Amino acid sequence: MIIRLADCPPQPWKNGLGSTREIAIHPDGAGNDDFLWRVSIAEVDSAAPFSSFPGIDRQIALLDGNGFTMTLDDDRMHALTTPFEPFAFAGEAKVAVTLVDGPTRDFNLMVRRTQARGEVQVWQGPDTRMPDPSTVLVYCARGVIDTTEGPLHAGDAWRPAPASPLRLHHNALALVIRIEPNAS
Repeated sequence: MIIRLADCPPQPWKNGLGSTREIAIHPDGAGNDDFLWRVSIAEVDSAAPFSSFPGIDRQIALLDGNGFTMTLDDDRMHALTTPFEPFAFAGEAKVAVTLVDGPTRDFNLMVRRTQARGEVQVWQGPDTRMPDPSTVLVYCARGVIDTTEGPLHAGDAWRPAPASPLRLHHNALALVIRIEPNAS
């Protein structure tokens, strides 16, 4: 299934201090308290703190803009200034943000840590790939990616069916989400 960013309306952050576009959530129709995993694109246009998500492992990657510096739990700093480079942190961490120079957009993966592990992989073109069974979403961050259901352009995402290859054109870049359940 192809998901177009234009079909994902902005909604307020959990803390109401910013906005995000939910790309996909599992299970379908879940909310903040019962999702297994969630992928979204956040608009960061002020130094507002991130929402708290206890029990959630998060990964974030800069998509557009000059980025920001994250201060985690008042003592650890991370500069999110390199596009498409995932950074992992705990959802319950207290996160303050200082913008580098203007607004940014970032890619977010959230996974309920007691139930699963998530990973954001970066694939670059030109290349042809076969997503493995743990791949739940392919996000086109740059360029064009051909799928069995049609092309993806920057901002589009795809929920691949099993054994569905994709082709990344020259200069294409995909953020690929893999989710694996925790061992019982």
